[in-house]
Amino acid sequence: QVQLVESGGGLVQAGGSLRLSCAASGRSFSRDTMGWFRQAPGKERKFVAVRNWSGSSTYYADSVKGRFTISRDNAKNTVYLQMNSLKPEDTAVYYCAATGSTVVPAVEYEYDYWGQGTQVTVSS
Repeated sequence: QVQLVESGGGLVQAGGSLRLSCAASGRSFSRDTMGWFRQAPGKERKFVAVRNWSGSSTYYADSVKGRFTISRDNAKNTVYLQMNSLKPEDTAVYYCAATGSTVVPAVEYEYDYWGQGTQVTVSS
């Protein structure tokens, strides 16, 4: 059974940092493109960051560029999202997702597998 499991969320003050992890199981995701999305309360889910399998292509939403970094450890079948200089508007449930696409998509329908999400709350 293919699973993506996020962890690392929590409550942090504005200006602080968190690192989210997404552990994949069920098969190797070393050749998949991995992405992060987030959904704030009452809003639609939005793209955050994506990285292809080799790391040669990464792409970030403008709202997180320069503050968030996506990375991956293919040997561990894990993708990370380092979040620095957090702001209250970063508060959301964060989801990781995987796709076999060779491009770096920023839209939900391109992704085949999703995690259950982890809550990130940034206090002001």
